[in-house]
This record gives sequence, C-alpha cells and structure tokens, in this order.
Amino acid sequence: MSKEMNNSVPTDNEVILGILNNSETVLKRLYLAYFPMVLQLIINNSGTQDDAKDIYQEAIIVLYNKVKGGEFELSSKLKTFIYSVCRRLWLKRLSQMNRYGGDIRDFQEHLPVEEDVDLHSDRDIQFGKMESSLKLLGEPCKTIIEDFYINDRSMQEICEKFGYTNADNAKTQKYKCLQRLKKLFFQQK
Repeated sequence: MSKEMNNSVPTDNEVILGILNNSETVLKRLYLAYFPMVLQLIINNSGTQDDAKDIYQEAIIVLYNKVKGGEFELSSKLKTFIYSVCRRLWLKRLSQMNRYGGDIRDFQEHLPVEEDVDLHSDRDIQFGKMESSLKLLGEPCKTIIEDFYINDRSMQEICEKFGYTNADNAKTQKYKCLQRLKKLFFQQK
C-alpha cells in the first residue's frame, strides 16, 4: 500500500472490514482520521489533550466491540457515530468530575451537535488547502506570513529580519504576499 493510502481517511466500509479482519493499518488510519475533531470538541468544553485521547480511545473501543459483537449497524456516517459517542462520553465524564454542577441536559445545549461534524470536515479541507497554498507561496512570502500570523511577530521584527528599510515596507510586502496566497488558495479545487 502506498504511503498516501496509509495516511488517508479510511472509508466507513474499510473501517468495518478492517476491524472484522483485525487490520492494524485500518485502525491506525482511523485513529489519525478523526482525532482532531474530537480534540477540538474536548478542548472547547473544559478538557485537555489527554482527556481527548482518553475519550477517543474509549469511543474506538465502543466501535470495535460493537463491530466484533455483530451489533453494529451503520445508520449514519462513521465520523458522526464517533463524534456522537465521544460527545456522550465527555458529557458523562464532566458530570462525574463535577466540573459542571447543574443538570447535564442544560449543558448539552452548549456542546456542539453532530451536525457540526460537516462544518469541522469543511474546516479541515480549508486548512489543508491553506497549507498547500503556503507551500506553493515560496520565500520570503511564506516566512513573512507564518511569522506574522502564526508566530505573532510584529512588523518591526519582520522588518529587521528581512532587512526592509521600515515597518511600512514590510507591511506592504506582507500585503502583496497575502494577495498571492489568496490567489493560490482560490485556484485549488
């Protein structure tokens, strides 16, 4: 199997068949595929990365046991199923840890619902396109954009790093770089 295939998101049928056939490769791909979505859910709702790893592990075990036990019937996307299980497990954990003292049903309204899975999926696609666009951008634009937006460097620091005569010149260059980045981004399919 190619490296790209190993790192791609497995289809729902691949996951089910992979679990039935004890495929470690499919399980590894499954772990990588949906963890960012679960991490965002947990962190946005009073959790940590370790909490997200625990919850995700528990959800995968639930899926694994249901598939192996023959009780699993896919009535939605697998991604939605995993998200839903993680959400329920996290609500239960919050309740047990008394991080929320009220009625758990009140809290459920504040947690994202399964429909948000498509939104997360769209964001993942957009981030992927942006990453590809940044790679295509070239230097010094790539570094200028990363320094300003990702590394929180000031225009003065960027000016000094690249040897511009003043911060306004660096700002002008950043603007031109952003225009090129936008063009690259919107050219992608």
